Amino acid sequence: MISFGYNVFNDILYKPFLSLKNSHCSNTLNTIIFYYIDFKNIISILQEVFDQLNVLESIHILYCDSLNSDFIQQITKINNPFKLRSLFMKEILHVESLQFLLQKIGDYLENFGFKNRNIEDEYNELKLQLYKLIMKYCTKIRYFDSGIPDNNIYLFIENNQHNINYLTINVDIYHYVFAYNELSSTVLQNLGYVLPSKLEYLCLTLCYRASDLKIFLKDSQHTFIKKLLIQNLMWEYWDEGDKMLLYIKKFIMKNERVKYLSFSELSGLGQISTIYNLAYKEEVVNEFKLHNIIVQDHNDLCITACNFINLPIYDI
Repeated sequence: MISFGYNVFNDILYKPFLSLKNSHCSNTLNTIIFYYIDFKNIISILQEVFDQLNVLESIHILYCDSLNSDFIQQITKINNPFKLRSLFMKEILHVESLQFLLQKIGDYLENFGFKNRNIEDEYNELKLQLYKLIMKYCTKIRYFDSGIPDNNIYLFIENNQHNINYLTINVDIYHYVFAYNELSSTVLQNLGYVLPSKLEYLCLTLCYRASDLKIFLKDSQHTFIKKLLIQNLMWEYWDEGDKMLLYIKKFIMKNERVKYLSFSELSGLGQISTIYNLAYKEEVVNEFKLHNIIVQDHNDLCITACNFINLPIYDI
C-alpha cells in the first residue's frame, strides 16, 4: 500500500507517482490512497502509470482537488480496470464528466461521501444529480458520509439498504448556521423510516430537539445498530439533555437495540467544548451495561473515512 497525503507538495508529486511504473510496483502494489492532494500536476501521467499497475485492487480518493473533466478523461482512457473503492469529495466540478467516471468504476465503488460545506441550493442540486448517477451505476455502497445533509439522502439510503453498513450524517460543528436547526429536525423526522434492518455504525451530529430524537428512535425500532453515536450541538435547545436520555433509555436500552453507545452534548457558543458526556456518568453507564449496552466516548467509537480505509500515518 502507498498513500499520497496532504503533506506532499504538489510540485514534487510528479516524480514519486511516476516511479510507480517500475517493475517492482507494477506487480506488487495493490492499494493506492490519495488524501487531500491536487491532481493537477499528475493528470498528464495518470493513464501511463495506472496502465502499468497490474495487481492494483483498491484505489481511494479522499477530499482531493482537480477532479475535473481533464482528470476524468485520463481515467476513462486507462486500459486496466480502475478499481476505485472510495470517493470522498470536497466539491462537485462537472457532473456530466463524473458520469463517465462512474460508468467506468461501477460496482467497485463502496465508500462515498462529501466534505461538510455551506448549504447552497445550487450545490444541493449538483448533489442530487450525482446521487442519481451513483444509484444507477454504483450499487454496492457500504460507507456513506452525507456531509451537510439535504433532502436527497433518504432516497439514496433507501436505494442502498441492502449494502449500507456505515452511515454518518453530520452538520458542521465549527460553522453554525441557523438553518441547521430545521435541517436537523428534518433528518430526525425522516431518517428512521429508510434505515436498513441492521447497521454496523450510525453517527448523527445534529442540533437536537428532544421531541425530534423521540420520533427518530421510535421510527427506527426495526433497526439494530452495533455502534450508535448521538452528538447534540447545543446552539438553540438548552436543558433537554435529561429528556433526551429518558428517550434513549426507553427506546434503546430497554429494547437492547445497540451494542455500543455514545451520547454527548457540545456547546456551540464560542469555542466548541463538550458539556455532557454519558461515558463519564458511571451510574448510568452501569445501568446500560445491565442491558448489554457498552457506553463509550464519542472519539473512541467514531469511524471517519480515514479510519475506515485504514489510512496510514505516513505518506509519500
